[in-house]
Amino acid sequence: MAINSKIPAGAIESKWEDYKSHVKLVNPANKRSIEIIVIGTGLAGASAAATLGELGYKVKAFCFQDSPRRAHSIAAQGGINAAKNYQNDGDSTYRLFYDTVKGGDYRSREANVYRLAEVSANIIDQCVAQGVPFAREYGGMLSNRSFGGVQVQRTFYAAGQTGQQLLLGAYSALERQVALGTVKMYSRHEMLEIVKIDGKARGIIARNLITGELERHFGHAVLLCSGGYGNVFFLSTNAMGSNVTAAWKAHKQGAFFANPCYTQIHPTCIPVSGDHQSKLTLMSESLRNDGRIWVPKKQNDNRKPNEIPQDERDYYLERRYPAFGNLVPRDVASRAAKERCDAGYGVGSSKQAVYLDYASAIERYGKIEANKHGIEDASHDEIVRLGKEVVKEKYGNLFDMYEKITGENPYNVPMRIYPAVHYTMGGLWVDYELMTSVPGLYALGEANFSDHGANRLGASALMQGLADGYFVIPYTIGNYLADEIRTKAIPTDHQAFVDAENSVKNRLHTLINIKGTKSVDHFHKALGKIMWDKCGMARNAEGLQSAIQEIRALREEFWKDVRIPGALDEFNPELEKAGRVADFLELGELMCNDALNRNESCGGHFREESQTEEGEALRRDEEFSYVAAWEFKDGKSWELHKEHLTFESVKLAQRSYK
Repeated sequence: MAINSKIPAGAIESKWEDYKSHVKLVNPANKRSIEIIVIGTGLAGASAAATLGELGYKVKAFCFQDSPRRAHSIAAQGGINAAKNYQNDGDSTYRLFYDTVKGGDYRSREANVYRLAEVSANIIDQCVAQGVPFAREYGGMLSNRSFGGVQVQRTFYAAGQTGQQLLLGAYSALERQVALGTVKMYSRHEMLEIVKIDGKARGIIARNLITGELERHFGHAVLLCSGGYGNVFFLSTNAMGSNVTAAWKAHKQGAFFANPCYTQIHPTCIPVSGDHQSKLTLMSESLRNDGRIWVPKKQNDNRKPNEIPQDERDYYLERRYPAFGNLVPRDVASRAAKERCDAGYGVGSSKQAVYLDYASAIERYGKIEANKHGIEDASHDEIVRLGKEVVKEKYGNLFDMYEKITGENPYNVPMRIYPAVHYTMGGLWVDYELMTSVPGLYALGEANFSDHGANRLGASALMQGLADGYFVIPYTIGNYLADEIRTKAIPTDHQAFVDAENSVKNRLHTLINIKGTKSVDHFHKALGKIMWDKCGMARNAEGLQSAIQEIRALREEFWKDVRIPGALDEFNPELEKAGRVADFLELGELMCNDALNRNESCGGHFREESQTEEGEALRRDEEFSYVAAWEFKDGKSWELHKEHLTFESVKLAQRSYK
């Protein structure tokens, strides 16, 4: 099957404008009889449901939490990018586009990324109008900070809780439509199957998580906004409930899964403290804006950080990448931290950590404040006090969070950080219109693969989720629905709904009746260890081949020996979890296949067989300049389809941040 990405013709600067000018429209009267299902109510889902409701469509929104306010989008702390050039520091739509393509190591689709950069400015205006409390300068202008992989300040933020504030904006827009009756909310519901009729997505089977009941829902189109699959690694910065189930069910119904091995490793996480942990905590990347990262110059140095003098510290990012320093992209910073720890320079009890130090930032800000207040000959203590106040205003809640978790005060002692799984650039393959390879089935936000290539730049996840929901899907979905206005609502006693519900019932029935001896978490942890060790930051062919065999054996054991207490037709979180882990056990195999097939280093995906003499990632453009789109075949294997990437506006080059 040939892949058609439906990229409009013409110059990259005019593609989206031309597309919007010629796209098919649905008139207001027809919108009222068209039903759309939205799965997930984080930033992408809430913004899409609110906007489509506002346009007059009949929207059903499904949320597996008790409220959309609990979506994992709230965990994004650092900010949201937009090419506003408020700082007058050389930013532009093109530069945001270029930074994103380069940051993704030239493995993203140019047209989608340019559109993202183009609509980024609108997102800020939309959110300000909703009352999102972005940080402001003294004179009232919106404030910006720097982020990894760029040399301008374009990241808008609300202290260290930007995701939460943006989600509250989208949630208020969504609840307005719920009150008006254009959107119907189904909270505590999980989608467990896509219903296809005549090859098109026409509905879903959902489980009411309170009663255990299965429900059938019709839609002229289905939007998957269900987030990423980072929890395949068990330990990640994702919420415990984050899962791949909705996307995976779509994949098994014919939606291609693109670049599954592209997972993002975030450089600034609180290190693992032991086997008891169920998740990891992210310290926002915005901390790299002012913090300096270092390790001792001496191996296995057990002194306290404040006892190590400056000339015995290795500020290794500043040393290796002078042009960007501590602001190199996430994949580069993560790999450099791993390299230092593997070489014996790690710190803390585990020796799997590096320092993130705010002492010089506190001093710098303190001196500026002393000048502002006209304090001449300020003492060192006075400068430190003033500097801490500035840092507290910018990053206070992040520092408080670190202290609560570790018991250490990061104003006085450097934080300890280490890379961890954070975001997934892979996801369901979508075309320019955000439609998957199944007609009528769309994927938005982190659930799709579209914009970030092999590595996402910081502060781009919120940008993509809101761009897709507020500014892209309202146009592109009309192009499909304009041909569906004669399609009447299909009754849910249609045979396709009956068959889909029966397949869900059988799977749940099989799971609950295994009655084995090991918990769901036992299998999830075992899978996570295989994935992190063999398909994590560094991979090689031998490790990936053995990982595939280990995952198959683990999956077989799961279906024979998992223990799920409780019953089918009741509130049963272990049953929910078991279904999600069963999907991860299938996805894990595909991820290792994809990583094995991609015999190059790109982004955070370091194939040991493919590196430069200096140990940097070595891409192989002539062989791998494509999106790997995997089609699920015959219930047990996959076929690879390639969408070849062409670069007309950005020149392909080995990345250098030196």
